[in-house]
Amino acid sequence: MNKIRTIKEAAMSKVFLLCALISVLALALIFGFLLANGLPAIREIGLFSFLFGREWTPLNQPPSYGILPMIMGSIYMTIGAMIVGVPIGIFTAIFLAYVCPRKLYRVLKPATYLLAGIPVIYGFFGMVIIVPFVGRISVALTGGGTGSSILSAALLLGIMILPTVINISEAAIRAVPSSYYEGALALGSSPIRSIFFVVVPAAKSGIFASVILGVGRAIGETMAVVMVAGNQPRMPIHLLRGARSMTANIVMEMGYASGLHRDALVATGIVLFVFIFAINVVFTLVTRKRK
Repeated sequence: MNKIRTIKEAAMSKVFLLCALISVLALALIFGFLLANGLPAIREIGLFSFLFGREWTPLNQPPSYGILPMIMGSIYMTIGAMIVGVPIGIFTAIFLAYVCPRKLYRVLKPATYLLAGIPVIYGFFGMVIIVPFVGRISVALTGGGTGSSILSAALLLGIMILPTVINISEAAIRAVPSSYYEGALALGSSPIRSIFFVVVPAAKSGIFASVILGVGRAIGETMAVVMVAGNQPRMPIHLLRGARSMTANIVMEMGYASGLHRDALVATGIVLFVFIFAINVVFTLVTRKRK
C-alpha cells in the first residue's frame, strides 16, 4: 500500500513539474515573439525616441512613434486605481474575515467572486455611470470636458481590482493563527485594535501580494479602459482630461497597422511586459527581505 502511494506521489510530482515547465515555456515563447518582432522596430526608431518621444502619429509623414504619453497614461491610471481600490479592498477583507455576520457573509463572499467574472460589464458601467458623473465634475471645475478621462479610468480600474485585493487579503488574514488575535484580546486590547495592530501586520506579506496582483490587473486591463479613458495619444494634462494606456494603444491600432507601425505596437508590448515583470521582481525581493 505504501509502495503504491509512493508511486502515485512520484507520478503526480512529475505531472506538476511538467505543468510548471509548460507555463515557463509558454511565457518564454511569448517573450521571444515580442523580442523578435519588436526589437527591430526599437532599433529603427531609436530606444530614446521610442520610450521618451512625446508624439504618436504613425499615419503622418514622417511618422512619430513615441510612447511616453501611453506610459504616463498607464502609470497615472494604475496609481489612481491603487488609491481607490486598495484601501477599500483591504478594509473589506478585514470586515469579511473578522466582523461580517455569517448570514451577510454568505451573500457578500459570492458577490466578490461575481465581480471578478464580469469584465465587459465594467466598461458599460463606466460609460453609463462613471463617465457622466466625472463629466459633471469636469464641467463644474474646468468649464468643459466629456468625462472620458484619467479619473474615470482610475475609478473604474479601482473597482475592477477589488475582487483580487479582497479575496487574497482575506485569505492572508484568515491564515494568521487565531492565537494572535486572542492573545491581544487577553492583554486588554480592543477587538478593532487587535485586528489592525496584530492580525493585519502578521498578514502583511499576503496583503502586499494582493496589492501587487491588483497593480498587474490594473496595468494590463484593456477594453474597459478603452471605453472610458478618452484614448487620446497625448501627454496627460490632468485627471479630468483623456489619455491612452499602452494596452489601449495596442488594441485600438493593431487591427489596421502594418510595417513599422505594427512592429512599434509589438514593441509597446515589450515595454508592458517589462513593467509587469519588474513589478513581480520587486514584490519577490520585498517579500524575501521581510522573511
